[in-house]
Amino acid sequence: MDVNKKWLSIPKEFRSQLRKNVFCTKCKDAVTIESFTIEDHQFGIVLHGKCQQCGHEVARVVEAE
Repeated sequence: MDVNKKWLSIPKEFRSQLRKNVFCTKCKDAVTIESFTIEDHQFGIVLHGKCQQCGHEVARVVEAE
């Protein structure tokens, strides 16, 4: 399955929660990811982007069920 289709198969509300709960090592807190790309990974999907607060690079793994 295409990685974008995998991402869009997740309910919209849950995708929003995932984007708003990414750990930033610079801010040392959960932040919102912005300007992110979606990559396929053996364990699910990985979001790579920037911290909305400080611009530091962040990533979030969304495990496949």
